[in-house]
Amino acid sequence: MKRIIHLGVGNFFRAHQAWYTHAAGGGWRITGVSLRRPDIRDALRPQGFAYTLAIRGAGEARMEEISVIDGILVAPEDPEAVIAALADPAVQVVTLTVTEKGYDLGADGALRLDAPGIAADLSAISEGRAPRSTIGLLAAGLARRAAGCGPITVLCCDNLPENGVRLGAAVRAYANAAGMEIGTYLSDHVAFPSSMVDRITPATDDALRAETAASGLPAAAPVATEAFTEWVIEDRFKAARPPWDKAGAVFTDDVRPYELRKLRMLNGAHSCLAYAGVLAGFDFVHQAVGDPALAALAAALMEEAAETLPAPVRADAPNYARALMARFANPAINHRLRQIAMDGSLKLPIRLLPTRAARAEMGLPSPAIDAALTAWLGFLEAEFEAGRAVDDPAADALRAALPRHRAEGPAQRAKAILADTIKDVGR
Repeated sequence: MKRIIHLGVGNFFRAHQAWYTHAAGGGWRITGVSLRRPDIRDALRPQGFAYTLAIRGAGEARMEEISVIDGILVAPEDPEAVIAALADPAVQVVTLTVTEKGYDLGADGALRLDAPGIAADLSAISEGRAPRSTIGLLAAGLARRAAGCGPITVLCCDNLPENGVRLGAAVRAYANAAGMEIGTYLSDHVAFPSSMVDRITPATDDALRAETAASGLPAAAPVATEAFTEWVIEDRFKAARPPWDKAGAVFTDDVRPYELRKLRMLNGAHSCLAYAGVLAGFDFVHQAVGDPALAALAAALMEEAAETLPAPVRADAPNYARALMARFANPAINHRLRQIAMDGSLKLPIRLLPTRAARAEMGLPSPAIDAALTAWLGFLEAEFEAGRAVDDPAADALRAALPRHRAEGPAQRAKAILADTIKDVGR
């Protein structure tokens, strides 16, 4: 049986990659890996790891039972079991959805060897213990495969620019630092294609749990998502690949135009709405875009982003923007603004600052992007002043950096605070 290992078994994976594998058929099965807690494994195991996906679009609502996962490992409980699973010759593909912070990358996109998880892994290896970070587990599994377990494809599905390139470089950097002599194996037998993923997937709420419990479908750990879905994958595989195209995925030679469109238009507008929306007193995305001023700001940000896109996707950007606004306004998807607002120190250097830099090179102003950066700064100040915890790995460094930068414009202030944050976090 052809098998996929997936690292990061959260809601997005179960609404997107697992759904594509289920819908495409072909006999593929998935072993999931939880990198932190046993909650999902413990919830799904009594129902054979099947779960219910509620798909909600304009005038459309249906529920599907998804049953392609047949086991979930919990890395903190048994990292050796994860490494052994990665080395299974039946595994042809590894996919990952671990969020931007799960890769331990620095501002330059390279692996931070001084990141706490990576540094702990490297110490563990010298003491004969198994690694526990995402990159460490992956590298250890690939090192074991190098003994003759065959080729494999490692497919990043997170919102990172050129995510396959960055993931491959991170694995190589870790392997070198750990003394793993697998450079030839990685070059000859492992592919790290890039991909662009898109499907709005909010956190599960009590209303969904009650609806699922009454449906007769698997009741534990349901997931809600929108009807729209997109997956663009670089067609560069070393082993067999699932027939995801039968479920609508697109295989292409160049993912970057689609990736930039999504990062700069969708993700950029999402971050803008998250911070400005919370400041305006809203809870959900559809509420924020129901406010004329915030809807106009999101639309203006998309227009600014569209002018920086490569030609293959720039021409259709107005249609893409209109579709995004319709998706954002979907009242059946309760996508919390605070969920999107998480990890701003990692997201904004990818979602907003490159767009502004590109516009500056073109001699163009960026008032909407500056308004989004102002909203982020205002959000941070309001949260810290109210004594609320900011869900960001650099929260303490952000708190310390904010008072050091007051006189600059929004973009300059944001960049200075992020630069200070990176420096402080790296200590």
